[in-house]
Amino acid sequence: MSKLYGESHRKLQREFDTERLADRIEERLFHKHIMPDDRAFIERLDMFFLATADKEGRPNCSYKGGDPGFVRVLDPQTLVFPNYDGNGMYLSMGNTLENPEVGMLFIDFEKGKRMRLNGTARIEPVNSVEPAYPEAQFVVKVEVRQIFPNCPRYIHKMQLVERSSFVPHAAVATPVPGWKRSEWACDVLPEGDPARLPDDPDSRTTQR
Repeated sequence: MSKLYGESHRKLQREFDTERLADRIEERLFHKHIMPDDRAFIERLDMFFLATADKEGRPNCSYKGGDPGFVRVLDPQTLVFPNYDGNGMYLSMGNTLENPEVGMLFIDFEKGKRMRLNGTARIEPVNSVEPAYPEAQFVVKVEVRQIFPNCPRYIHKMQLVERSSFVPHAAVATPVPGWKRSEWACDVLPEGDPARLPDDPDSRTTQR
C-alpha cells in the first residue's frame, strides 16, 4: 500500500504503464530525513522555489534567494530559512499561517541536479536561530515529511553571472530597491523603511 500515491496518481500511472516505476521510486528514493548528501546539496545553493497554498487550496509559488547556505539544516528532520524584506504582500508566508504544508524545490542549474522536499512550516522569531540572519524579519522552520531527487534531464544548464547586491550582510548597508522610490509606492511604505528617508547622494541606492 503506497503512502505517497492516491487514485488520481494511479490513474495516470496505469494509463502510461509507469505504476511499477513509480513504486520503485517510492521504495528506493523517498526518505523522511535529511541525509548527509541532501544537507550538502541544500547548504551550497543560493536559491530555491517555495510552493504554498491558502486555506482554500489555491496555490502560490515564489522564489527565495540569498547567499549560499542561507537555507540551513538544523537536524535530520528540520531546516530553516530567513524571510527578508520584500514587497509586503506576504503571500507565501501568510499562506503558511493558514496552511502550513509547503513544498521546496532546490535546483543546481550548473550541475544539473534537483531535489524536492515537502514538509510542515512554522514561522518563528529571527532570534530563534544562531547565528542570526542579518536584517531578517523572521525565520521559517520546516519539518521534513518527504525528500527525494527529481529527474534532471530537462534542467537547462545556466551559470551565475552576479549574485544580488540586495542580500543583507552584517555591517554592510543594504541598497534601497528603486521601486520603493516610485510614485505608486513611496507614500505607503512601512514606518522606518530606509526608502522613506531623505535622499542621500552618498547612500547605496539603486534602480534595479
